[in-house]
Amino acid sequence: MSQKEPQIIRNKQEMRNWSRSMRAQNKTIGLIPTMGYLHQGHLSLITEAQKHTHLTVVSIYINPGQFTINEDLSTYPSDFQGDINKLKSLPNGVDVVFNPQNLYDYGVETGELGVGNEVCCLEGGGHETWVRVEKLEKGMCGKSRPVFFRGVATVVAKLFNIVEPDVAVFGKKDYQQWRVIRRMVRDLDFAVKVIGSELMREEDGLAMSSRNVYLSQQEREQALSISRALFEAKSAAKKGNNNCSELRRSVIESIEAAGGKIDYVEIVDQESLETVEEIKDGVVVCVAAWFGKVRLIDNIEIDVS
Repeated sequence: MSQKEPQIIRNKQEMRNWSRSMRAQNKTIGLIPTMGYLHQGHLSLITEAQKHTHLTVVSIYINPGQFTINEDLSTYPSDFQGDINKLKSLPNGVDVVFNPQNLYDYGVETGELGVGNEVCCLEGGGHETWVRVEKLEKGMCGKSRPVFFRGVATVVAKLFNIVEPDVAVFGKKDYQQWRVIRRMVRDLDFAVKVIGSELMREEDGLAMSSRNVYLSQQEREQALSISRALFEAKSAAKKGNNNCSELRRSVIESIEAAGGKIDYVEIVDQESLETVEEIKDGVVVCVAAWFGKVRLIDNIEIDVS
């Protein structure tokens, strides 16, 4: 078992200097952006990145730009030393952990930053430039979390500019996020190959998430209704039911019957994320639901051809 000690970098310029020195040696760099509290899903992203590059950088940064003041920024789980131990246990370890204290601290003070009536958790600091992927960010998570995707796109753009990776790997559990980042990279000509890694599940089917730790035992059992409903919908589609309204209704009923509160259930085109009425090409069924105080997301791709 590997116990490779990663180099921990906290300064932006030091991170950029490291990347440039590695590039000067003709080394390629893979980036795995995370907010920490790593689980097996995150580790699978690292393993995927290592198939494509010489070196791997894992960023651990809880990004305030993607939270509103009413969301769980202050209580988001964190265990930095536990994360380092997990990274050391990987067969090839990782080369660098980039753990900046604040990517939005420019040493100046201004007023509160917001979008319309929704204020994000960045107050002061002078940051006023945001990346928007205007169409892809609008539906699903974008409806209930109006600053989320501009915060994600902006911090990923910053990480790309600091780390200068050749490859970046994102989990497809956050399906809309993965598509938003791919579109941003295409539209802004980032020289980064974005890879989507398959969603990882616990043995009982629950999609791996750092927020699962907040589920009570009862809520966790109830939350299994999400993956069950998704697999049932896929099975029904494979058997010929291509009516998205019926499939969507069955997913909603299954989750609500288990005690879940639906944020959204949508069946959308895999590329455009536009809702479809009838399955003809590849679609993805996306779910966000609350169990207790925990909001969970999950999805399943359906290819009927």
